[in-house]
Amino acid sequence: MSISTLAATDVVLAAGPVLGSIGISGLTFSAGLLLFLGLRGSDRVKLDRDKAGGFGIGFSTLAIAAGDLWGDVVRGISEVPTSLIRAFDMGNIGLGGIALALTILTFFPKWKKLIWPALLSISAGVIYGQAGGIWGIGVGLVLKLANIAGGL
Repeated sequence: MSISTLAATDVVLAAGPVLGSIGISGLTFSAGLLLFLGLRGSDRVKLDRDKAGGFGIGFSTLAIAAGDLWGDVVRGISEVPTSLIRAFDMGNIGLGGIALALTILTFFPKWKKLIWPALLSISAGVIYGQAGGIWGIGVGLVLKLANIAGGL
């Protein structure tokens, strides 16, 4: 084992007592706070459409994992665009199709207000977890990393 490996391990192990217990709810709150501050125009958190979309997906994925109030809020947000997409009666659009539509609506239009890609991506993050398949791979990865970070 090299010296650099030992030092990196010591730093990771020392982070736990320094940060205290974070938990999934703490990570969810932090991600939501960063998204909110970025949308409000913080000088430290600079958001564009893609970053707002990424923060929204990360926030909603963590919120579903945290459950309770966090999960209820993002599920409520996700019901609005999902219902609108299904309302156009274009056949049997499954959850994978809704996930694809939300992703396109989040990342492709030129949005003037960043609140729209943020809300659409929060919805997308919820639907990714429900759709499964390739959509669930990213959700699983985020949840695994959140569990590791939350346990520090």
